[in-house]
Amino acid sequence: MSKHPVVIVGSGLAGFTVAREFRKLDAESPVVIVTRDHGGFYSKPMLSNAFAQKKNAESLLMKDAARMADDTNVQVMANATVVAINPQLKQISLSDNQVLKYDQLVLALGADPIQLPLQGDGAAEVLSVNDLDDYRRFREAVEGKKEVAILGGGLIGCEFANDLAIAGFIVNVIDLAPQLLGRLLPPESAIFIQRKLEDEGIAFHLGTTTQKIERSGGKLRLTLANGNIIQADVVLSAVGLRPRTALAAAAGIKINRGIVVNGLLQTNVEDIYALGDCAEVEGRVLPFVMPIMQAARALAPTLTGKSTPVHYPAMPVAVKTPCCPTVVSPPEPNAQGEWKVEGGTEGIKAIFSHQNGQLLGFALMGSAVQEKAALTQQLPTLS
Repeated sequence: MSKHPVVIVGSGLAGFTVAREFRKLDAESPVVIVTRDHGGFYSKPMLSNAFAQKKNAESLLMKDAARMADDTNVQVMANATVVAINPQLKQISLSDNQVLKYDQLVLALGADPIQLPLQGDGAAEVLSVNDLDDYRRFREAVEGKKEVAILGGGLIGCEFANDLAIAGFIVNVIDLAPQLLGRLLPPESAIFIQRKLEDEGIAFHLGTTTQKIERSGGKLRLTLANGNIIQADVVLSAVGLRPRTALAAAAGIKINRGIVVNGLLQTNVEDIYALGDCAEVEGRVLPFVMPIMQAARALAPTLTGKSTPVHYPAMPVAVKTPCCPTVVSPPEPNAQGEWKVEGGTEGIKAIFSHQNGQLLGFALMGSAVQEKAALTQQLPTLS
């Protein structure tokens, strides 16, 4: 048995999955999860489609910290903020001056919403939804309101837009990119989903940015770079996430876009590992459920002494837009190839292939999503 516990910082999907997988292999060694929030477990992807299902924050919470501790046989330290890591002494310091020794340290810190540099006296009222507490605040803010403006037309922005429109809100979406889901879709596919979302009553303002948000007569007044003015009761920012790296950087752990780790999820510092939204695994930041699950399943045996590199199978992503069912497996950023798009009013299939014919990615919409399984089998693994 280890002298000190395996300490996991973070109680999201990454942190709790590592704990569960570790317990399958080692029932005795102490494990401590340290988290700055309530320590309960919920499905984060559910946050962007909970309005239409009339779910509040309480109903989304699957298990509280006490239940999670019992289920995984670990200690959960909730509402505890880690302020420093000392790799030499193998300990972490908490904001209440507690010091916790570790045998191995796992950083599952997640990511923070990117904050846009907005002007105006209403800029501070912009909300984002990155966790259950954020969702609770957002629901309270829109209670009895009608108009919501969303900054960002990516995956999360589109999911929230569709969800809020179904729930009866008037929704405007603003994005600098000329198309929706710019990092995932070819232009033809983006047009297809935009039209489906517009049929739900959602208005899009693409190729422009929000410059100023002012409080005006009980409303928020958004001034766009193209000169247009939009009014809203609530503004939601969904422009993306930035991996939480400051704690690691201050401890001398290498960072780039995320906390840099190798295929074993090891940082450059002995006995410190990272996974999930905060991690950059061999150059990739993969903030989706399936990569996180794969990483946790590989890390658990590594923590028990059996080095196990993470391997990623083909992992298509489902975009939760009920008006336009969508499944995307985007090609690698530097992949050499081209998109070929076919389809009609009921569905559209986009295939990204190398010039040698090797399938490297796809985007399926509407009736075309039924081809997901067959196409996924043809994709290469990421590692």
